[in-house]
Amino acid sequence: MQRRFRQVDVFTATPFGGNPVAVVLDSDGLSTSQMQRFANWTNLSETTFVLPPSTERADYQARIFTPSRELPFAGHPTLGTCHAWLEAGGKPALPEVFIQECGAGLIEIRQVPAGLAFAAPPLIRSGPVEEQLAEHLAAVLGISRADITDTAWADNGPGWVAVLLPSAEAVLAVRPGAVDLDIGVVGLHPAGSPEAIEVRAFFRSGDAVIEDPVTGSLNASLAQWLLDTGRVSVPYVAAQGTALGRSGRVHIFREADGQIWVGGGALTCVSGYAEL
Repeated sequence: MQRRFRQVDVFTATPFGGNPVAVVLDSDGLSTSQMQRFANWTNLSETTFVLPPSTERADYQARIFTPSRELPFAGHPTLGTCHAWLEAGGKPALPEVFIQECGAGLIEIRQVPAGLAFAAPPLIRSGPVEEQLAEHLAAVLGISRADITDTAWADNGPGWVAVLLPSAEAVLAVRPGAVDLDIGVVGLHPAGSPEAIEVRAFFRSGDAVIEDPVTGSLNASLAQWLLDTGRVSVPYVAAQGTALGRSGRVHIFREADGQIWVGGGALTCVSGYAEL
């Protein structure tokens, strides 16, 4: 059966500069195994499948898959899916507010000057990392324990553990080995730089170690951690993908009630049909 398909580049204003997500629209009737098989075939960090919502409070439902597993939430697939849904004629129940249903619950998305932004979901695990794990993280990243400024759990679904290094330059110098956790590495740019922080994200997919070009979920959880510890102030822009030759930019801002928003550009680079 032919199903509408988009491949959307997210967190960039320049085509092929961000992180692509595959979006299958009209996914009614597909089984979980069919979705997982297709996500494995696309070989992108995530593939999403758009379905009717199961609640009247949502505009659409998105199921999010890596090549090897389903995720309750991920950031760039959330923005890319919303972009594709709107481009395909999706009509939100409320003006200028889009509600996505996913495994993590209902995610609010809005249009912002940078493109689209999602409300950062609450952390499901936070707090300091045990010293034994901190030493393991250093070994995995190919650095010494003394090179790490701080560590924390920053898990809002995918399972991120965050590692703060002394500088953006130190982040770009990291050459990881056999990664066995979802690791986010962050360092501050010098004061006055256009970007406040440099971010890299590493995880395992099957037998391969993957560096994600731009990661919305990680940037959401890093924002909560870095803002709570006073290391950054809002609004700010995070750079990610530099080590991969990408130009990802993630825009972070916070409302008066404390809600953090994570935004960026979204561009359709491939449009057509998938036989599923």
